Amino acid sequence: MFTRTFFLTVGMLIASNVFMTFAWYAHLKNLHSRPWWIAALFSWGIALFEYLLQVPANRIGFSQLSLPQLKIMQEVITLSVFAPFSIWYMNQPLKLDHLWAGLCLLGAVYFIFRS
Repeated sequence: MFTRTFFLTVGMLIASNVFMTFAWYAHLKNLHSRPWWIAALFSWGIALFEYLLQVPANRIGFSQLSLPQLKIMQEVITLSVFAPFSIWYMNQPLKLDHLWAGLCLLGAVYFIFRS
């Protein structure tokens, strides 16, 4: 199951999520005093790079993974990118509930990939 295609898909989805996390949330820290439309334009500019990675990653991954597997993998990657971003970039506290939520995601991964 863990082939070159799988790792290429994961790598591209990680990179795309870094771009998307910054597109969605960095403006809350960096552009909070600007009008919303400036933040939106800034975010759309970043999101372009996310789509340039995410769309081919899903097409590549779909050659070996099912759609539900791709979706669960995307959610795990999204939260794996978001957690460090939230803590280190946005200075948000880490809570025990985040660990419990992560364990629930591991359960989702187990069930979607077990067959």
